Amino acid sequence: MQQAADKADALVYETFSAVKPPVEWTHDVSDHGSCGGDSTELGDVTRRAVVMTQVSKERRGALLGIIERHWKKNGHKITDVSPNVDFPEIYAESSDGLLRMSLVVGGEGQFFLDVQTACVKESSVAPPTTKVNGRSYYGEAIPRPNVEDAFWSSSEPLSSTSSG
Repeated sequence: MQQAADKADALVYETFSAVKPPVEWTHDVSDHGSCGGDSTELGDVTRRAVVMTQVSKERRGALLGIIERHWKKNGHKITDVSPNVDFPEIYAESSDGLLRMSLVVGGEGQFFLDVQTACVKESSVAPPTTKVNGRSYYGEAIPRPNVEDAFWSSSEPLSSTSSG
């Protein structure tokens, strides 16, 4: 399970590293458990990360698009998209089928990334070790987005800022 968790951690890190200008994000508490059936020898791991940058309504689509294109470029398959105006979501699966990802926009435009592993041989799992961009809230209550960013927090439509 630890090896699968490490792959999930790497995917979280790579996903947010593709975002330019960068957003601040933190790990959320991960979990792991047994996979269904009678077997207690198999389990999965879910790694979670939360964007702390305030992403304006005008910029949410841009951030979703960057991450969707990054996943596709890296061979991941987009399995579902919910274009809900207030709470859009993207779901994907790694090319090898071992990881499932979701990027969900919640209240106040806060982005939540979950990466869940396939069922693997159960073992102990350490907390994520990848470095977050910004303050770490791991193991704490995560507040609503609280980091202002000149680009991501701007309410200017992208067309007017890019043509200036």
